[in-house]
Amino acid sequence: MAAMLVAPGEILTTVMISAVAFVAAYVLIGRVQHYNLRASLFGLDLNKKGTARENTKIPEAMGIWPAFVFLIAISICQLVHSQTPAHRAEYNSALHTICFMVLLGFADDVLELPWRMKLIFPGLASIPMLVGYAGGTTIIIPKPLQYYVGDSVDLHVFYLVYMCLLAIFTTNAINIFAGINGLEAGQSVVIAVAVLIHNYVELHGPQAAPHFFSMTLMMPFAFTTAALLLYNWYPSAVFVGDTFTTYAGMTFAVAGIMGHFSKTLLLFFMPQVLNFVYSLPQLLKIVPCPRHRLPRYNAATGKLEGIWTNMNLVNLALLILGPQTERRLCVILLAFQAACCAIGFFVRYHVSTYFY
Repeated sequence: MAAMLVAPGEILTTVMISAVAFVAAYVLIGRVQHYNLRASLFGLDLNKKGTARENTKIPEAMGIWPAFVFLIAISICQLVHSQTPAHRAEYNSALHTICFMVLLGFADDVLELPWRMKLIFPGLASIPMLVGYAGGTTIIIPKPLQYYVGDSVDLHVFYLVYMCLLAIFTTNAINIFAGINGLEAGQSVVIAVAVLIHNYVELHGPQAAPHFFSMTLMMPFAFTTAALLLYNWYPSAVFVGDTFTTYAGMTFAVAGIMGHFSKTLLLFFMPQVLNFVYSLPQLLKIVPCPRHRLPRYNAATGKLEGIWTNMNLVNLALLILGPQTERRLCVILLAFQAACCAIGFFVRYHVSTYFY
Protein backbone atom coordinates (compact mmCIF):
# COMPACT_ATOMS: atom_id res chain seq x y z
CA MET A 1 0.00 0.00 0.00
CA ALA A 2 1.24 3.52 -0.82
CA ALA A 3 2.33 5.84 1.95
CA MET A 4 -0.41 7.89 3.59
CA LEU A 5 -0.40 11.45 2.28
CA VAL A 6 -2.03 12.93 5.40
CA ALA A 7 -0.08 13.21 8.65
CA PRO A 8 -1.31 10.69 11.28
CA GLY A 9 -1.22 13.54 13.80
CA GLU A 10 -3.97 15.35 11.91
CA ILE A 11 -6.17 12.25 12.02
CA LEU A 12 -5.48 11.80 15.73
CA THR A 13 -6.40 15.43 16.37
CA THR A 14 -9.71 14.92 14.57
CA VAL A 15 -10.38 11.79 16.64
CA MET A 16 -9.71 13.69 19.88
CA ILE A 17 -11.97 16.58 18.88
CA SER A 18 -14.68 14.09 17.90
CA ALA A 19 -14.38 12.24 21.22
CA VAL A 20 -14.82 15.49 23.12
CA ALA A 21 -17.80 16.29 20.85
CA PHE A 22 -19.36 12.92 21.78
CA VAL A 23 -19.16 13.71 25.49
CA ALA A 24 -20.41 17.26 24.95
CA ALA A 25 -23.36 16.09 22.83
CA TYR A 26 -24.30 13.35 25.30
CA VAL A 27 -24.23 15.71 28.29
CA LEU A 28 -26.01 18.49 26.40
CA ILE A 29 -28.88 16.28 25.22
CA GLY A 30 -29.43 15.05 28.77
CA ARG A 31 -29.42 18.57 30.19
CA VAL A 32 -31.59 20.42 27.66
CA GLN A 33 -34.28 17.95 26.61
CA HIS A 34 -36.73 19.50 29.09
CA TYR A 35 -36.46 22.81 27.20
CA ASN A 36 -37.94 21.13 24.13
CA LEU A 37 -40.78 19.78 26.28
CA ARG A 38 -41.37 23.22 27.75
CA ALA A 39 -41.60 24.65 24.23
CA SER A 40 -44.20 21.97 23.34
CA LEU A 41 -41.71 20.25 21.05
CA PHE A 42 -42.68 16.70 21.92
CA GLY A 43 -44.22 13.67 20.31
CA LEU A 44 -46.01 10.46 21.27
CA ASP A 45 -44.55 7.09 20.35
CA LEU A 46 -47.19 5.69 18.01
CA ASN A 47 -45.65 2.21 18.23
CA LYS A 48 -46.42 2.03 21.95
CA LYS A 49 -50.22 2.12 21.84
CA GLY A 50 -51.73 -0.01 24.54
CA THR A 51 -48.64 0.20 26.74
CA ALA A 52 -47.68 2.33 29.73
CA ARG A 53 -45.68 4.60 27.39
CA GLU A 54 -48.63 5.33 25.09
CA ASN A 55 -49.21 8.87 26.41
CA THR A 56 -45.64 9.66 27.46
CA LYS A 57 -44.46 12.97 26.01
CA ILE A 58 -41.07 12.46 24.36
CA PRO A 59 -38.87 15.47 23.50
CA GLU A 60 -38.91 16.05 19.74
CA ALA A 61 -36.45 17.78 17.38
CA MET A 62 -33.52 16.79 19.60
CA GLY A 63 -31.29 16.57 16.54
CA ILE A 64 -30.69 20.31 16.91
CA TRP A 65 -28.33 19.74 19.85
CA PRO A 66 -25.86 17.24 18.37
CA ALA A 67 -25.94 19.36 15.20
CA PHE A 68 -24.94 22.37 17.31
CA VAL A 69 -22.02 20.44 18.83
CA PHE A 70 -21.06 19.07 15.40
CA LEU A 71 -20.83 22.54 13.87
CA ILE A 72 -18.59 23.70 16.72
CA ALA A 73 -16.41 20.59 16.36
CA ILE A 74 -15.79 20.98 12.65
CA SER A 75 -15.12 24.70 13.14
CA ILE A 76 -12.40 23.73 15.63
CA CYS A 77 -11.07 21.16 13.16
CA GLN A 78 -10.78 23.92 10.58
CA LEU A 79 -8.88 26.01 13.10
CA VAL A 80 -6.29 23.34 13.95
CA HIS A 81 -5.75 21.85 10.48
CA SER A 82 -3.53 23.76 8.09
CA GLN A 83 -5.41 24.88 4.99
CA THR A 84 -4.82 26.92 1.87
CA PRO A 85 -7.22 29.81 1.16
CA ALA A 86 -8.88 27.66 -1.53
CA HIS A 87 -9.45 24.80 0.92
CA ARG A 88 -10.76 27.22 3.52
CA ALA A 89 -13.29 28.62 1.04
CA GLU A 90 -14.50 25.08 0.24
CA TYR A 91 -14.71 24.27 3.95
CA ASN A 92 -16.72 27.39 4.72
CA SER A 93 -19.14 26.73 1.87
CA ALA A 94 -19.74 23.25 3.29
CA LEU A 95 -20.33 24.71 6.75
CA HIS A 96 -22.83 27.19 5.36
CA THR A 97 -24.77 24.46 3.55
CA ILE A 98 -24.97 22.17 6.60
CA CYS A 99 -25.87 25.05 8.92
CA PHE A 100 -28.56 26.18 6.48
CA MET A 101 -30.03 22.66 6.49
CA VAL A 102 -30.02 22.49 10.30
CA LEU A 103 -32.05 25.71 10.35
CA LEU A 104 -34.51 24.49 7.73
CA GLY A 105 -34.88 21.10 9.44
CA PHE A 106 -35.67 22.76 12.74
CA ALA A 107 -38.16 25.04 10.99
CA ASP A 108 -39.83 21.90 9.62
CA ASP A 109 -40.10 20.42 13.12
CA VAL A 110 -41.66 23.61 14.46
CA LEU A 111 -43.87 24.59 11.52
CA GLU A 112 -44.62 21.15 10.00
CA LEU A 113 -43.84 22.23 6.45
CA PRO A 114 -45.56 20.49 3.50
CA TRP A 115 -43.67 17.82 1.55
CA ARG A 116 -43.07 20.02 -1.49
CA MET A 117 -41.02 22.37 0.68
CA LYS A 118 -38.82 19.43 1.72
CA LEU A 119 -37.91 19.04 -1.94
CA ILE A 120 -37.21 22.73 -2.46
CA PHE A 121 -35.27 23.60 0.69
CA PRO A 122 -32.37 21.13 0.28
CA GLY A 123 -31.77 22.48 -3.20
CA LEU A 124 -31.64 26.02 -1.84
CA ALA A 125 -29.42 24.94 1.06
CA SER A 126 -26.95 23.34 -1.36
CA ILE A 127 -26.28 26.65 -3.15
CA PRO A 128 -23.31 27.67 -0.91
CA MET A 129 -21.73 24.26 -1.52
CA LEU A 130 -22.23 24.51 -5.28
CA VAL A 131 -20.76 28.01 -5.32
CA GLY A 132 -17.72 26.87 -3.35
CA TYR A 133 -17.24 23.63 -5.31
CA ALA A 134 -13.78 23.65 -6.88
CA GLY A 135 -13.71 20.11 -8.28
CA GLY A 136 -14.08 18.97 -11.86
CA THR A 137 -17.30 18.42 -13.75
CA THR A 138 -15.97 15.66 -16.00
CA ILE A 139 -17.21 12.09 -15.59
CA ILE A 140 -15.42 8.92 -16.71
CA ILE A 141 -17.46 6.83 -19.14
CA PRO A 142 -17.76 3.06 -18.45
CA LYS A 143 -15.59 0.94 -20.75
CA PRO A 144 -18.50 -0.63 -22.71
CA LEU A 145 -19.68 2.85 -23.74
CA GLN A 146 -16.32 4.50 -24.46
CA TYR A 147 -16.41 3.42 -28.12
CA TYR A 148 -19.54 5.54 -28.62
CA VAL A 149 -18.92 8.66 -26.51
CA GLY A 150 -15.22 8.66 -25.64
CA ASP A 151 -13.31 8.17 -22.40
CA SER A 152 -14.93 11.08 -20.56
CA VAL A 153 -17.60 13.75 -20.86
CA ASP A 154 -17.61 17.21 -19.31
CA LEU A 155 -21.12 17.83 -18.01
CA HIS A 156 -20.46 21.49 -17.11
CA VAL A 157 -23.54 22.96 -15.40
CA PHE A 158 -25.39 19.63 -15.54
CA TYR A 159 -22.91 18.22 -13.03
CA LEU A 160 -23.96 20.97 -10.62
CA VAL A 161 -27.58 19.98 -11.23
CA TYR A 162 -26.63 16.38 -10.41
CA MET A 163 -25.02 17.49 -7.14
CA CYS A 164 -28.11 19.49 -6.22
CA LEU A 165 -30.35 16.48 -6.90
CA LEU A 166 -28.03 14.27 -4.84
CA ALA A 167 -28.38 16.67 -1.91
CA ILE A 168 -32.17 16.61 -2.25
CA PHE A 169 -32.17 12.81 -2.33
CA THR A 170 -29.88 12.16 0.64
CA THR A 171 -31.66 14.79 2.73
CA ASN A 172 -35.03 13.11 2.24
CA ALA A 173 -33.83 9.50 2.02
CA ILE A 174 -33.04 9.18 5.72
CA ASN A 175 -36.24 11.04 6.57
CA ILE A 176 -38.46 8.45 4.86
CA PHE A 177 -36.48 5.40 6.04
CA ALA A 178 -37.72 5.85 9.59
CA GLY A 179 -40.57 5.04 11.95
CA ILE A 180 -39.03 2.94 14.73
CA ASN A 181 -36.82 3.85 17.67
CA GLY A 182 -33.16 4.20 16.75
CA LEU A 183 -33.46 3.71 12.99
CA GLU A 184 -32.67 7.24 11.76
CA ALA A 185 -29.65 7.78 14.00
CA GLY A 186 -28.58 4.14 13.68
CA GLN A 187 -28.46 4.09 9.89
CA SER A 188 -26.57 7.39 9.93
CA VAL A 189 -23.89 5.95 12.22
CA VAL A 190 -23.51 2.86 10.00
CA ILE A 191 -23.18 4.95 6.82
CA ALA A 192 -20.78 7.36 8.53
CA VAL A 193 -18.52 4.46 9.59
CA ALA A 194 -18.57 3.13 6.01
CA VAL A 195 -17.63 6.56 4.67
CA LEU A 196 -14.81 6.87 7.21
CA ILE A 197 -13.39 3.48 6.18
CA HIS A 198 -13.54 4.53 2.54
CA ASN A 199 -11.87 7.85 3.37
CA TYR A 200 -9.08 6.13 5.29
CA VAL A 201 -8.34 3.74 2.41
CA GLU A 202 -8.24 6.63 -0.06
CA LEU A 203 -5.84 8.64 2.12
CA HIS A 204 -3.13 6.49 0.52
CA GLY A 205 -4.14 7.60 -2.98
CA PRO A 206 -3.99 10.72 -5.16
CA GLN A 207 -7.28 12.08 -3.76
CA ALA A 208 -6.03 12.22 -0.16
CA ALA A 209 -6.91 15.89 0.42
CA PRO A 210 -10.65 15.70 -0.44
CA HIS A 211 -10.99 12.42 1.46
CA PHE A 212 -9.37 13.94 4.53
CA PHE A 213 -11.84 16.81 4.23
CA SER A 214 -14.67 14.25 4.19
CA MET A 215 -13.12 12.48 7.18
CA THR A 216 -13.01 15.78 9.05
CA LEU A 217 -16.77 16.07 8.53
CA MET A 218 -17.70 12.44 9.11
CA MET A 219 -15.78 11.77 12.30
CA PRO A 220 -17.43 14.47 14.47
CA PHE A 221 -20.74 13.60 12.82
CA ALA A 222 -20.39 9.90 13.68
CA PHE A 223 -19.45 10.63 17.30
CA THR A 224 -22.19 13.20 17.94
CA THR A 225 -24.79 10.99 16.23
CA ALA A 226 -23.69 8.06 18.39
CA ALA A 227 -24.40 10.22 21.45
CA LEU A 228 -27.88 10.95 20.09
CA LEU A 229 -28.42 7.26 19.34
CA LEU A 230 -27.86 6.36 22.99
CA TYR A 231 -30.94 8.45 23.84
CA ASN A 232 -32.92 7.46 20.75
CA TRP A 233 -32.39 3.70 21.06
CA TYR A 234 -35.38 1.58 22.09
CA PRO A 235 -37.22 2.66 24.16
CA SER A 236 -36.51 6.20 22.98
CA ALA A 237 -36.00 8.91 25.57
CA VAL A 238 -35.88 11.50 22.76
CA PHE A 239 -36.96 11.78 19.13
CA VAL A 240 -34.41 13.04 16.60
CA GLY A 241 -36.92 14.98 14.49
CA ASP A 242 -36.64 16.22 10.93
CA THR A 243 -33.86 18.50 12.17
CA PHE A 244 -31.57 15.49 12.41
CA THR A 245 -32.65 13.58 9.31
CA THR A 246 -32.28 16.59 7.02
CA TYR A 247 -28.99 17.73 8.54
CA ALA A 248 -27.60 14.17 8.44
CA GLY A 249 -28.56 13.72 4.80
CA MET A 250 -27.01 17.04 3.82
CA THR A 251 -23.81 16.24 5.74
CA PHE A 252 -23.47 13.02 3.75
CA ALA A 253 -24.11 14.89 0.51
CA VAL A 254 -21.48 17.51 1.34
CA ALA A 255 -18.93 14.83 2.28
CA GLY A 256 -19.59 12.85 -0.90
CA ILE A 257 -19.54 15.85 -3.21
CA MET A 258 -16.60 17.71 -1.69
CA GLY A 259 -14.75 14.42 -1.19
CA HIS A 260 -15.35 13.48 -4.85
CA PHE A 261 -16.95 10.08 -4.16
CA SER A 262 -20.64 10.73 -4.77
CA LYS A 263 -21.11 7.45 -6.71
CA THR A 264 -19.57 5.46 -3.86
CA LEU A 265 -21.81 7.32 -1.41
CA LEU A 266 -24.87 6.14 -3.34
CA LEU A 267 -23.62 2.55 -2.96
CA PHE A 268 -23.71 3.05 0.82
CA PHE A 269 -27.26 4.40 0.42
CA MET A 270 -28.59 1.21 -1.20
CA PRO A 271 -31.26 0.59 1.49
CA GLN A 272 -32.39 4.21 1.18
CA VAL A 273 -32.53 3.90 -2.63
CA LEU A 274 -34.53 0.67 -2.33
CA ASN A 275 -36.86 2.27 0.22
CA PHE A 276 -37.37 5.27 -2.08
CA VAL A 277 -38.14 3.11 -5.13
CA TYR A 278 -40.52 0.89 -3.13
CA SER A 279 -42.22 4.00 -1.69
CA LEU A 280 -42.66 5.77 -5.05
CA PRO A 281 -46.29 4.71 -5.64
CA GLN A 282 -47.26 6.37 -2.36
CA LEU A 283 -44.91 9.34 -2.69
CA LEU A 284 -46.42 10.05 -6.12
CA LYS A 285 -49.96 9.60 -4.69
CA ILE A 286 -50.67 6.69 -7.06
CA VAL A 287 -51.48 4.73 -3.90
CA PRO A 288 -53.04 6.53 -0.89
CA CYS A 289 -50.28 7.74 1.41
CA PRO A 290 -51.03 8.21 5.13
CA ARG A 291 -48.98 10.74 7.08
CA HIS A 292 -47.33 8.04 9.21
CA ARG A 293 -46.57 4.84 7.29
CA LEU A 294 -45.94 2.88 10.45
CA PRO A 295 -46.38 -0.83 11.12
CA ARG A 296 -49.15 -2.05 13.44
CA TYR A 297 -48.30 -2.67 17.10
CA ASN A 298 -49.89 -5.79 18.60
CA ALA A 299 -50.20 -5.13 22.33
CA ALA A 300 -50.97 -8.79 23.02
CA THR A 301 -47.67 -10.05 21.55
CA GLY A 302 -45.59 -6.90 22.03
CA LYS A 303 -44.54 -7.13 18.37
CA LEU A 304 -44.86 -4.97 15.27
CA GLU A 305 -46.78 -6.33 12.30
CA GLY A 306 -46.33 -5.23 8.70
CA ILE A 307 -49.04 -3.39 6.78
CA TRP A 308 -48.79 -4.04 3.04
CA THR A 309 -50.46 -0.75 2.12
CA ASN A 310 -47.73 1.21 3.95
CA MET A 311 -45.00 0.85 1.36
CA ASN A 312 -41.59 1.21 2.99
CA LEU A 313 -38.75 -1.09 4.01
CA VAL A 314 -39.86 -1.19 7.65
CA ASN A 315 -43.18 -2.78 6.72
CA LEU A 316 -41.63 -4.86 3.93
CA ALA A 317 -39.17 -6.40 6.40
CA LEU A 318 -42.05 -7.33 8.70
CA LEU A 319 -44.06 -8.82 5.84
CA ILE A 320 -41.07 -10.96 4.82
CA LEU A 321 -39.76 -11.92 8.26
CA GLY A 322 -43.00 -11.89 10.21
CA PRO A 323 -43.83 -9.90 13.37
CA GLN A 324 -40.81 -8.62 15.30
CA THR A 325 -40.21 -6.62 18.44
CA GLU A 326 -39.27 -3.02 17.71
CA ARG A 327 -35.75 -3.43 19.08
CA ARG A 328 -35.10 -6.58 17.03
CA LEU A 329 -36.53 -5.02 13.87
CA CYS A 330 -34.19 -2.06 14.24
CA VAL A 331 -31.20 -4.38 14.69
CA ILE A 332 -32.22 -6.33 11.57
CA LEU A 333 -32.54 -3.16 9.47
CA LEU A 334 -29.21 -1.79 10.71
CA ALA A 335 -27.56 -5.14 9.95
CA PHE A 336 -29.04 -4.88 6.45
CA GLN A 337 -27.62 -1.37 6.18
CA ALA A 338 -24.17 -2.65 7.19
CA ALA A 339 -24.40 -5.54 4.72
CA CYS A 340 -25.30 -3.13 1.91
CA CYS A 341 -22.31 -0.96 2.80
CA ALA A 342 -20.10 -4.07 2.62
CA ILE A 343 -21.55 -4.85 -0.82
CA GLY A 344 -20.86 -1.23 -1.75
CA PHE A 345 -17.18 -1.69 -0.89
CA PHE A 346 -17.05 -4.84 -3.02
CA VAL A 347 -18.61 -3.03 -5.98
CA ARG A 348 -16.33 -0.01 -5.52
CA TYR A 349 -13.03 -1.88 -5.24
CA HIS A 350 -13.68 -5.00 -7.34
CA VAL A 351 -16.68 -4.88 -9.68
CA SER A 352 -15.98 -1.30 -10.81
CA THR A 353 -12.54 -2.30 -12.15
CA TYR A 354 -14.30 -4.09 -15.00
CA PHE A 355 -16.07 -0.90 -16.04
CA TYR A 356 -13.60 1.91 -15.30
